[in-house]
This record gives sequence, structure tokens and C-alpha cells, in this order.
Amino acid sequence: MILYHGSNTEIQKIDLSKSKPNKDFGKAFYLSKEKQQAEEMAAFTVDRFGGKPIITSFDFDETLMHDKQLQVKTFDEYSREWAEFIFSNRDTDSEINIHNYDIVYGPIANDKVGRQMFNLREGYIDIEEFMRRLHYMKGITYQYAFCTELAITKLKKL
Repeated sequence: MILYHGSNTEIQKIDLSKSKPNKDFGKAFYLSKEKQQAEEMAAFTVDRFGGKPIITSFDFDETLMHDKQLQVKTFDEYSREWAEFIFSNRDTDSEINIHNYDIVYGPIANDKVGRQMFNLREGYIDIEEFMRRLHYMKGITYQYAFCTELAITKLKKL
């Protein structure tokens, strides 16, 4: 399958050290099967940091999602477990992932995660409301987070 990464830079070689911590599924290299999602991420990145939008494509053998050589976590839909996982990944002071998964796949959270984390932490909302508020505004869209060097080796730049 082809996966897309949207940025303001063409990715020649994936460098996980450049990935930011405190993202939905932790510090990782994020991709989407949806080219439009990658285009939107590229535009968002350009708005924040300048440059021009660039989409880099990768081939990934999706059978590896079920291969024993990789630790894979899959969230097929919005769920309490998904919401708690996002909260835990975003609410850490550590630069190191709080999980040991090579790849995490699941829905993208909406862009207002920070505010909702504050509401949950302060007790203004419960975990069920937190989950509801994290639903992506444009409908359910999925992301792949490649979290380890082993996972990165499974991507082939096109």
C-alpha cells in the first residue's frame, strides 16, 4: 500500500530524532493512506513554519501489520482505550515513548486535543466526553505512526 507524509520538506531519509514527542501515538513518523490528509498536513506545516507543501510517498507491505516481527497496536475506531492512549502519549514529560509498539494505527484526534486534555485533567469532563470531543471534525481519518527504527526499515520511499 502507498502511504503519504505531508510536510514542508521532502523526506530523503526518515530521522526519528526529528519527530516531536507528545503526539497522538507518541514520538513517531506519521503517515496516512489518504493523500488529501497528507496534503492538509503539509498545508498546516507550511502555515506554521513556511516553505512549500511537499508530499513524500512510501510503499509499505500491509501484511506486516500482522507479522510477529513487529509490535503493532491497532485502534479500529474511536474508543475509550484510544482516548486514554492519546491522553497518555500527550500528557508525558518524557521524550521517550510510553509504549513499546513499533507501529500504531488508528483514528486521528481533532486539533483541539490540548484544550480537552486540560478539561479532563481539571475534572471538567470525564473520559467519555474527552473521547467524544476528540473525534476528528472532518469525519474519521486514520493515521499510521512508525515509532521505531525497525518499523522505519519497512518503509520504501517512492
